[in-house]
Amino acid sequence: MDLSELQLETPRLLLRLPRREDYEPWAAFVADEEATRYIGGVQARSPAWRSLAAMLGSWHLQGFAMFSVIEKASGRWIGRVGPWQPEGWPGTEVGWSIAREAWGRGYAPEAATASIDWAFDQLGWDEVIHTIDPENANSKAVAAKLGSAYLRMDRLPEPHHEKPVEVWGQTRAQWRTRRAARP
Repeated sequence: MDLSELQLETPRLLLRLPRREDYEPWAAFVADEEATRYIGGVQARSPAWRSLAAMLGSWHLQGFAMFSVIEKASGRWIGRVGPWQPEGWPGTEVGWSIAREAWGRGYAPEAATASIDWAFDQLGWDEVIHTIDPENANSKAVAAKLGSAYLRMDRLPEPHHEKPVEVWGQTRAQWRTRRAARP
């Protein structure tokens, strides 16, 4: 797979690999206390750089990671969405994190739908999970919109191992059945 050409498109979004020019909006996103409340908390600029580099590195190590989400209408970076499975992760996840200024527009489920299709079709995954902080009602609503259901409680690997997470998800067969039923 040629990663330089990889891009997913939805009606309102472009999903592509992270780039250096994503750093400033990425750093602003991870500095937002409200936006990062359920995903590990605020990061200073230096850890933000490392997290961007880790995401890009995961693309090269595993052939997948979260996409940078670009709003077509404005060309702005508005978040990161996509497949994610670092060492010790509780399953094959498609996760989402959208910048606060883009909340409430349905971007998370739109980008996650394209990412789940890609993960099942291109990566051959049999299941997709979403690890969700038990207090994060908005992410639970996105998971439900995607057709995922609560599966179990689990823990993430260090350094986030102390707080339990809810694992939501569905199988490829469940996803395909649901997608086929849509008009």
